[in-house]
Amino acid sequence: MIRLKNLTLLRGTKQLLDRVDLTLHPGSKTGLVGANGAGKSSLFALLRGELHADTGDLELPPRLTIAHVAQETPALAISALDYVLQGDAELCRIESELATIADHQGHEHAELLARLEAIDGYSARARAGKLLAGLGFSQEETARPVSSFSGGWRMRLNLAQALMCRSDLLLLDEPTNHLDLETVVWLENWLSSYQGMLVVISHDRDFLDNTVRQILHIERAQLNLYTGNYADFEEQKAQKLALQQAAFEKQQREIAHLESFITRFKAKASKAKQAQSRVKSLERMERIAAAHVDSPFSFAFREPDSSPNPLLRIENGCAGYDAARPILSGLNLSLEKTARLGLLGVNGAGKSTLIKALAGERPLLSGQLVEGKGLKIGYFAQHQLEHLRLDESPLWHLQKIDPATREQDHRNYLGGFDFHGDMATGPIAPFSGGEKARLALALLIWQKPNLLLLDEPTNHLDIEMRQALTLAMQDFEGALIVVSHDRHLLRATVDDFWLIENGRVRPFDGDLDDYTRYSQEQRAAASSELRASSAGQDRKQQKRDEAEARQKLAVQRKPLEKELQQIERKMAPISSEHAELSRRLGEEGLYEAARKDELQQVLKREAELKAELDELELRWLELQEQLEALQVV
Repeated sequence: MIRLKNLTLLRGTKQLLDRVDLTLHPGSKTGLVGANGAGKSSLFALLRGELHADTGDLELPPRLTIAHVAQETPALAISALDYVLQGDAELCRIESELATIADHQGHEHAELLARLEAIDGYSARARAGKLLAGLGFSQEETARPVSSFSGGWRMRLNLAQALMCRSDLLLLDEPTNHLDLETVVWLENWLSSYQGMLVVISHDRDFLDNTVRQILHIERAQLNLYTGNYADFEEQKAQKLALQQAAFEKQQREIAHLESFITRFKAKASKAKQAQSRVKSLERMERIAAAHVDSPFSFAFREPDSSPNPLLRIENGCAGYDAARPILSGLNLSLEKTARLGLLGVNGAGKSTLIKALAGERPLLSGQLVEGKGLKIGYFAQHQLEHLRLDESPLWHLQKIDPATREQDHRNYLGGFDFHGDMATGPIAPFSGGEKARLALALLIWQKPNLLLLDEPTNHLDIEMRQALTLAMQDFEGALIVVSHDRHLLRATVDDFWLIENGRVRPFDGDLDDYTRYSQEQRAAASSELRASSAGQDRKQQKRDEAEARQKLAVQRKPLEKELQQIERKMAPISSEHAELSRRLGEEGLYEAARKDELQQVLKREAELKAELDELELRWLELQEQLEALQVV
């Protein structure tokens, strides 16, 4: 259990937390949300011991193992697999001691081997390999040195290293950045089976809906805990604001009545005492703030001057970086002025390559790109942030694009993106990644494009800005093509999908749920192909060998499958009871002094069930491994 008691946290002169109280229970899965700069990452640093409370207390369980994703990845020569294995510190320590132990230290050697078996060390490499496969690394890439990977793939390695740690508390800060849609779904599934305490910072509402069971909201230096996922949080917050507004309005009527009485009678001797009493009542009154949803963003796309139809088309095109090995080929595309398209495909399939070709950032290797008369493209990609002048202001950037517009109009426009006062006129060097992304979007929107090409536009944007962008895109009158792992954005803004797969682009007949099922089936099929034998045997002999192997394997698998079914039948009621006890342990009232005996009984029974489940799950895993080893051909 983690507790914050009357805790205050400052960063310089800014107060991030003001005398807050919080309890996080074992096994809880919490989404941490709030505006950029509210203190989410500072709270993580506090939990990791990198920051200390200015007043109050932070209580952590003894021997708590905390895992988090490192923000930097050194250019190491070790393999990706070995780098991920470093996430299990105890495994590394045991293996290091085994490598240095002397021959005559038989007892110490046996103890280390026993400890290695206890932490499931013998299967560690296999587990690390599964993590890397889930995060999109091929078998060959797991042996490549860390230094050979790009920044985005190194962040995946850091994520795999954090997941490899056998942690009690897992802290994830924007884990879906740099992941494609397929890998986000895989991560959701992995986190659903994570047994420790999870706290995740994310601006992806679908990801939060699928991974957490409570939302911790940081707002105005306070922590508010809401039960349920992000959708539940939004509903509860709306209800809370409605109640707060009703209470505010009631109090305002009471204040107005008191002030009216004081004004009317304070000069009359017969009423002076009552008037003075009401003055004191006003002074003692704890004022209720007016409720408001304080999104700082308010903007819309400007109407395009014209829109040709089609906007552009590609004929017999090939795209990529090397004419001998094009990433995309056979491109015959026509983009209508009403098109609203989302691009689907795994990382590396060619989504960004297509966007760059359409934007003219990278010419086609062959074929022809024909632009409609009056085409005006608004292109956004993360690498464009590097082209911003750090020593200049947002206002300077906007004036450079459009020097004819009045400065006040530029300032008003920038205010819609929450660039006010000094932020609008000062250099952008100290801006965060999210603030730079906002500025790039603001500059793009000002230019009145009739075709939007957006490559992961929501990376580094908080939920409020994502929602503002989503609403603006819904009202955009031009065509748009979007690459994003933010499913909420895609569902709300695009009408159709193109699938990029095996170097080709084709329409995808379905929605995001259909694509998720399709992509998982493709992954399973690819795994089956890797396992399939392609040895150059005579086909008839191969079929006879396969039939004989299937018969032998079926005989060997039968008793294992029977035992597996028996274990699953035993686990079902135990899991159900354990889940109910875990839910009860999440109730704050259970920890009251009057319910001490009840708490002890629940804790005892929960521990018994967990031990029983652990034993059954261990045997279940052993049987699964045996069955996998006896995979039918």
